[in-house]
Amino acid sequence: MGILSRTSYVIRSKINSVLNRAEDPTQTLDYSYEQMRDQLQQVKRGIADLTTQKKRLEMQKRRLEENVEKHNEQARTAVQQDREDLARRALEKKKTKMNQIEDLERQVSQLQSQQDQLIEQKDELQTRIEEFRTKKETMKARHEAAKASSTVSEAMTSTGEEFEDVGRAIERAEEQTEDMEARAAALDELHETGAFDDVLSDKDNIDRELEALSTDSGVEAELETLKSEMGEDEPEPTADVDEAELEDLDADVEAELTELQDEENN
Repeated sequence: MGILSRTSYVIRSKINSVLNRAEDPTQTLDYSYEQMRDQLQQVKRGIADLTTQKKRLEMQKRRLEENVEKHNEQARTAVQQDREDLARRALEKKKTKMNQIEDLERQVSQLQSQQDQLIEQKDELQTRIEEFRTKKETMKARHEAAKASSTVSEAMTSTGEEFEDVGRAIERAEEQTEDMEARAAALDELHETGAFDDVLSDKDNIDRELEALSTDSGVEAELETLKSEMGEDEPEPTADVDEAELEDLDADVEAELTELQDEENN
């Protein structure tokens, strides 16, 4: 199982365990993202450790190469001094070092291959993490939008039910108001037509007609009485009066008025 496969398996396992406990999916997404970043950091540390081991082998290889050159010089010096035994021993050491160098080169080559593979997987993992981060933020935004929409819908539903109750109350109030207005108009019309008088009276139509005739007769009789009284107050026609008598009458009236005035003054 490769590093990415192991990483994916670990992350899926942890995500599933979190999903079973979490109530908020946005927290799950954040947790998953952090876990992936932790795995990426572990991969980077693994690459760093592998690179360190490779560098150590390369440094050891360089030291061996320096020893090989040193053994070459020793072998030349021994040959010049006719010391073949020393030259042989120097060349044997050189051969041993050369074998070690070849082994180190294979190990370094293997580590380099692993390093290249890890770097490639690291880049792929990093790309996936960035893609997941984008999807995570998108999903979080959608989740928040859905939650807000749900909240608004619930509020609208609740408000709608309250408005329905209010609407029904308003309709009932309007109906009652219209009934009261219609009743008041009917009462006004009955008052104007005098229907209330008829309704409240125990008399039948004949009684009311006789009462009206009696009232009319009373009015006519009173009118005749007034006319008679007015007629009695009018002076009766008299014969012609002598002018001299009228003058004497006026003089008497004037004398009486003068006498009355004197009495008032005294």
